[in-house]
Amino acid sequence: MRNKYLVRIGLVALSLIVLASVAWAGTNGLTPATLAETATDVPTPLTSPTTASPKPATTLVETVRQATAQFRDVQKAEAAGYALLHGCVSGPQAGAMGIHFANGGLVGDGALDVLHPEALMYEPKDGKLQLVGVEYIVIADDWNAKHQAPPVLMGQLFNYASAPNRYGIGAFYELHVWAEKSNPDGVFADWNPQVSCEEYVGDAAMHGHSTK
Repeated sequence: MRNKYLVRIGLVALSLIVLASVAWAGTNGLTPATLAETATDVPTPLTSPTTASPKPATTLVETVRQATAQFRDVQKAEAAGYALLHGCVSGPQAGAMGIHFANGGLVGDGALDVLHPEALMYEPKDGKLQLVGVEYIVIADDWNAKHQAPPVLMGQLFNYASAPNRYGIGAFYELHVWAEKSNPDGVFADWNPQVSCEEYVGDAAMHGHSTK
């Protein structure tokens, strides 16, 4: 009997609390509907801008741009093992590839790594060398010894370059990625009509990174 009495008191107390809450809501412009909405809302966790992870690269171009951003400074490219090759490569009709800085160790390792392109391409412009893109290179014999098909990097099929060639090496597979300068012929085209060798003044000057 005593238990039933306590339960009855508890129910009455709960009813009074509910009525008091509704009365307070009415005086504050809230309706039962908005109360229900408020009760089910869950705060969204906030992420500090300083601790948020960088947006992952989702395309080959974005990956290249992120991986080689430091090499906009050609001195950092040289410190990483890239060295100037001879001349500025102009197109047979229009445009150019620019000046190549290649990493001999990467060219000769028989492998491909999207984060470590074998060559960096620079355009002599406004008195300095400006990074315009990269070139992935693998010696054909080295690749063919371990693979049945030509290389593909993040969905992009490589081109085949026979010997003799501009590098003076055996036949190779290559892929250009114009990550730093737009190319109306396509981001993976060999030549870029918006790149020029007009300000190229010789290898000696290029070693000093000046086009004047």
